[in-house]
Amino acid sequence: MSKAVAAYDPAVDAPAHHHPIFDYDSGPPVDRGKFAIWLFLATEIMFFTGLIGTYLVLRTGAPSWPNPAERLAVDITAFNTFVLIVSSWTVVRALMAIQKGDQGGLVKWLGLSILLGAFFVGVQAYEYLELIKHGALPNQDLFWSTFYSMTGFHGLHVIVGVIWLIVLWIGAVRGKFSAENCVAIELGGLYWHFVDLVWVLLFTLVYLM
Repeated sequence: MSKAVAAYDPAVDAPAHHHPIFDYDSGPPVDRGKFAIWLFLATEIMFFTGLIGTYLVLRTGAPSWPNPAERLAVDITAFNTFVLIVSSWTVVRALMAIQKGDQGGLVKWLGLSILLGAFFVGVQAYEYLELIKHGALPNQDLFWSTFYSMTGFHGLHVIVGVIWLIVLWIGAVRGKFSAENCVAIELGGLYWHFVDLVWVLLFTLVYLM
């Protein structure tokens, strides 16, 4: 009366309505570099959100807040902001150039981006030196504490961005990038655009309001 029991084969005997929990073929693969940079930028957004949020709370709770125009060189910084915005445009041009296979254009636009970024850092360093020379120290009052905290951390991010662009420029000079291999340029550009956007927000809050 005993009968041989056939081995269970999931591929054959699984119910017709069975579906895998994860469908790995549901869309195009996500580049690991892009995922990593977006994850990193998400942490940076939280960091600057904390800084800006603290600044707004302190400013709102202060009995009086000084007029930034009376303490800061708004006109010079406005021009410096324009320089940083232009550098974001030149980074876009660099990516467009290599996507078209234009090695010379990539080197040229990355080089210009580096110069503009370095100019921004130089102007900010000069501003700091002038402020300190006139006694505007971080421990003087709440305005200067928040000013140096936010603009200082942003300045460090710009310096990192300039170094990143220099590394990309060296690679471009050596011919390491092509229309099919330009993800590194795109990742560097994403970071640089983030730095630019954060500065536009900081400039508006700290220098103009």
